[in-house]
Amino acid sequence: MKLNYSRNAKDPTYTIASTVRKGNRVSTVVVATIGKHSELLRITSDPLAYAKQKVKEYNDQLKNKVVMCTAEVDLNKKVEGSENKASKSVCVNIGYLFLQKIYRQLNLDAFFKEAVKNKKIDFDCDEINRFLTYARILDPKSKLGTYDDLETYFEKPQFEYHQILRFMDILVDNYSEYLKHIYLSSNNVVKRDTTVCYYDCTNYYFESEQYDEDVLDEVTGEHITGLRQFGFSKQHQPNPLVEMGLIMDKDGIPITMCIHPGNTNEQITAIPLEKELMRMTESSKFIYCADAGLGSYNIRVFNSMGGRAFIVTQSIKKLSAELKQAVFNDFDYRLLSDNRKMSVKEMKEFDRKDMKNRALYNDMVYKVIRADKAVDLGLYEYRTLKNGKVKKVKATGNLAQTVIITFSRKMMEYQRTVRARQVERARKLAELKDPEEIKKGPNDIRRFLKRTVKTKDGKEADAEVSYILDEDKIKEEEKYDGYYAVATNLKEPAKDILAIVHKRYQIEDCFRIMKTSFNARPVYHRKRERIIAHFMICFTALLVYRLMEVKMNRSDKHHTVEEIRTTLRNMNVIDEFNVYYKALYTGSKTLSDLVSVLELPLDHQYYQAMELKRLAKK
Repeated sequence: MKLNYSRNAKDPTYTIASTVRKGNRVSTVVVATIGKHSELLRITSDPLAYAKQKVKEYNDQLKNKVVMCTAEVDLNKKVEGSENKASKSVCVNIGYLFLQKIYRQLNLDAFFKEAVKNKKIDFDCDEINRFLTYARILDPKSKLGTYDDLETYFEKPQFEYHQILRFMDILVDNYSEYLKHIYLSSNNVVKRDTTVCYYDCTNYYFESEQYDEDVLDEVTGEHITGLRQFGFSKQHQPNPLVEMGLIMDKDGIPITMCIHPGNTNEQITAIPLEKELMRMTESSKFIYCADAGLGSYNIRVFNSMGGRAFIVTQSIKKLSAELKQAVFNDFDYRLLSDNRKMSVKEMKEFDRKDMKNRALYNDMVYKVIRADKAVDLGLYEYRTLKNGKVKKVKATGNLAQTVIITFSRKMMEYQRTVRARQVERARKLAELKDPEEIKKGPNDIRRFLKRTVKTKDGKEADAEVSYILDEDKIKEEEKYDGYYAVATNLKEPAKDILAIVHKRYQIEDCFRIMKTSFNARPVYHRKRERIIAHFMICFTALLVYRLMEVKMNRSDKHHTVEEIRTTLRNMNVIDEFNVYYKALYTGSKTLSDLVSVLELPLDHQYYQAMELKRLAKK
């Protein structure tokens, strides 16, 4: 704050003023009035010295963050006019500063400076990447929607929409280097644990009815498959898809990703991404963990070399008759918690309502079966033909591995409850006597229906078609209730192996966060480069969020993604008389934990502008 008065006036008025910058404009705002020269003569012989002393006292109060402000309010004053078609809020968000504390430690500013040092770039790539990342977490919209909302952030970044699109092209040009850089730099935030790497794939749909045509690179002669392709969708979306493969570490933090056309067989994506992972981490020793759909013979063989190991879900239904007999033979099962002998029959028959059996109800039994022959596990391998096509053939080689079979009473009851509801729905569907052929999917209730045909006097034209419940199918499925299996080449105790498998849910949680919380789908981009850049931004947002979440979890501060996002999104402040910022949000347990863990004092009622600027630079 400084002393402000007119030196040419005969009777100047002394005021305390502050310099305020709004964009490129700088203005002086009066904070407090000390008094007129003539009035001050009544209490002091040197009004100028008195006024300077008042300014010094005011600045000392600012240092202690306790000041008295007086303001005149004109209730007839109207809001400031503008040429905008719609009115905008004058609040600005400071919650993103928590995300920025994590983002800054990734050192992406230096990365982008190196990436564009030989290019004629008139914008800050790191600034664009920062706010696209924050927007994806706090208020996910299209790139144009994010651009329109830039003024809602405290720093009010200045860049144009066409610069966002240009930046996305630059981001894709540095795809591999970017992913490697943010992985290595993330160790500055939390120490990464890659002893176990989880892999899974998912699809994202597009608001389009046409797929991408294949193109031929005129320079290299390379045949490039269109990215948006029709493929299998669990949500039955009738739109083109793009497939994403994601590898995460032991703590649920993403490591790297890959993008493929929507009709790509996910089995052939694992090994190339694992090789990229080894290049990034400079280590080939880790445990590969995935579900049955990503555990082909090729993948298991690859992860049996170089000090690697694998743990993959194994379908019991696909086991050979000999191995199935070993599974259902109620012998040599042991309780997982204390390793004492326990039969499956005992697990099915104990009184679960007795509180003495509560620990047993939450426990499970297991059995380890040797299964070296790949064909016994119903495995397939994928061979690349001379024409470039991939062919699926049954694997016949030997592979040193064991299958861990578990049985859980709780899982059995859950599966039977779900099936009972499905059977009831199937029974109602059968009563409709739908004459159309019923297609039966692996989880479709119509798999429990069987089509019957009754003819009259042997005449097909007079045949009566009806549907009845397939009781044999229901009984066959009930055999597998409560059972679960994983295949591995590790020699560790079953309890330790199953503990690793238990964390596989976190990669599904990563996809849920990107799709539901960060609105990564549907995707509205059309060009291949922009599509890939979009997912790179989503990946960065997921990484920043997960790093924050792990830091909080390690400090025993646990909160859901929506609790954190809601808190950060609601942390808005408003400029009061160009003197200070006032918080328009309340305190919460989440806010207190964020302040404690990330050491950013953003739980105050009032802030000085310089204080917020200092926090933004951290």
